Amino acid sequence: MPDTPDTITDTTSDTRDDTIAGATADTAAVDRIDAAIARIEAAITARARSGDALAKRHAALKARMAEAVAALDDVITRGSPN
Repeated sequence: MPDTPDTITDTTSDTRDDTIAGATADTAAVDRIDAAIARIEAAITARARSGDALAKRHAALKARMAEAVAALDDVITRGSPN
């Protein structure tokens, strides 16, 4: 069957529809990538805050343990006959 203007027009519109669908798919992919990056950045921030909180708790525990050991040393020293 020879090409008629209707056939050519239909082919051209199909190509445009494919291009529009491809652009929509590309936009959706970019949106998913942007969302993934946002989730990764949020996780990094949360982990950094968690690490900071853990470091502060560790420092506080270390200080309290040093105080407890010093108090035990004082008790032991007072209790010895020397």
